[in-house]
Parts: sequence; structure tokens; C-alpha cells
Amino acid sequence: MHGKNNYPFHKEASDLDIALENGTSDEEYLTNLKKHLPNLLKFHEPDFIFYQCGVDILKSDKLGKLNISIEGCLERDRFVLQTCKDENIPVVCCMGGGYSKDIKFIIEAHANTFRQAQEIYF
Repeated sequence: MHGKNNYPFHKEASDLDIALENGTSDEEYLTNLKKHLPNLLKFHEPDFIFYQCGVDILKSDKLGKLNISIEGCLERDRFVLQTCKDENIPVVCCMGGGYSKDIKFIIEAHANTFRQAQEIYF
């Protein structure tokens, strides 16, 4: 899943590309994630997952062009991490993105990722 009109403007093709329009909401984003992630895991049976948990999806982000709330970002992390745990797939979280004018949004969203990991795994 990626912003259709976001950098990089030429995107490499992958097995499944979900190009999200500018202003994509929590509901649309999470519906796509919850629909496709379990199927991808069943199809590919990965040994581990690198989870690029960028926060440039936030509506406060000046570059990301999506409209995801802090709560939506938190639900994304909860779903991804819980799914990985339920499927016994090790996961590595890689922080990325985050270009909000107010750094508190970036910090809160990244901290939420690790709060969710602690809650789910410990």
C-alpha cells in the first residue's frame, strides 16, 4: 500500500500494489490492509517480515498526502503486529517517514508502534 501520487513518482511493481489516492481515510486504508495482508501471508508463507511502519500516512504529514489519524496509524500497527504474532512470523519494525510540522505527531505515532509491540509480544 502506498500513496499513488507520492514520492517516488515512478514505483517499482510488486506482487500486489495498492495505490491509495490523496486523502485516503482511516476506514479505506484499514479495510485494504485487513483484506490483503492475511491473503498475502497465506500465499507467500514468509519466514519473517520487515514491517516498514512509516508515519508519513498521517494527515498532519506535509508530504504523505493521505488522511490517516493517529488512531488509524495505531490500528494499522496493532493489526500488522497481532497478525504476525498469530501466524508465528517474526517481524522487524523499521521506522520511516514522518514529515509533520509538529514533531509531537511523529513521535507519538512511532512510539505507538513500539507500545503495540510491547503489548502484543510481552
